[in-house]
Amino acid sequence: MGDIAKGALGGAWTLLVGWILPTALNLAVFLIAVAPSLRGLSAFDRLRSAVAVSTGLAMLTGALLLGLVANACQNSLYRLLEGYLLWPARAYDAGCRRSRRVKDYLAGRLTVLRLERRQREEGALQPEASEQLARLLAQPRVARLASRDRRRTAVQRALLQERLGRFPIDDDQIAPTRLGNAIRRFEEYGWDRYRLDTQLLWNELTGCVPDQIRRQVDLARASVDFFVALLFGHVVVCVLAALALATGRPDTLLALSTIAVLTALVPVWYRSAVTATDEWAAAVRALVNTGRKPLADSLGLDLPRTLAAERDMWAMVSRLSRIPYHERAAALDPYRATPPR
Repeated sequence: MGDIAKGALGGAWTLLVGWILPTALNLAVFLIAVAPSLRGLSAFDRLRSAVAVSTGLAMLTGALLLGLVANACQNSLYRLLEGYLLWPARAYDAGCRRSRRVKDYLAGRLTVLRLERRQREEGALQPEASEQLARLLAQPRVARLASRDRRRTAVQRALLQERLGRFPIDDDQIAPTRLGNAIRRFEEYGWDRYRLDTQLLWNELTGCVPDQIRRQVDLARASVDFFVALLFGHVVVCVLAALALATGRPDTLLALSTIAVLTALVPVWYRSAVTATDEWAAAVRALVNTGRKPLADSLGLDLPRTLAAERDMWAMVSRLSRIPYHERAAALDPYRATPPR
């Protein structure tokens, strides 16, 4: 039944699941827990009298309208959570430094586990590896966490590798927040692997791949959109609940309980959004890996046989896309597809 609904709704499925559904949930919480306490506000009373429809219809209409507005503002909402929008320079720099430390600690812990396993299997380490292990264990925090990691199961250790995998490979691409790093890791994937700037050539790339792969990217992003919309909706409902406390006839216990519960859920939805980016990252990697050749064909280029030559070609394509045509007309001639005889 779910597949039938997805096929019927087409592209609207991601909008429905990612933005309208969480908006409807937040609106329901608002109508049940906050709206009764706002009846003393003249502005709210005028709005209720102007919208003289049933509660169910009002909720459906409000969810659709607010969901569409949230979808239109999604870039700003994401940039705020990623640390790129409205973040002071000092907070941004401090967040990046913290992210680098967390990444280094995770990498150090995994390196300690790897070297100690090699030491148990081989009996002795090479001098360089032995020196690296001693240097890592000399760090108090790494040594303290390593003693805990030794008692972890193989699955728990794999979770450490999963956490490390949510950081960009290049330290220069580190973002100040966990969600920013989780998204930036697959934004840089095409450039790090193939020197293909997927941010610049995204529309061309998605236009060349099969519909199934493009659909996987959209569905994977819808999961992250759901938690992002739910998070921001909780924040808005909390603000309205705080406003309700300032009215003349608030339900104080209900308003305070709503604020407490939603505030506790905000970090849960944020962590869920970070975790949901794993599927999004896998879909984007598949998009890049399988879409390179169709993209090269659509640009009239032959995909080189070696990775080094391919990286040179995509670096040139990405770089030349930013300069006037007359300055790049002949630069890609060595990679032009040979016309059939």
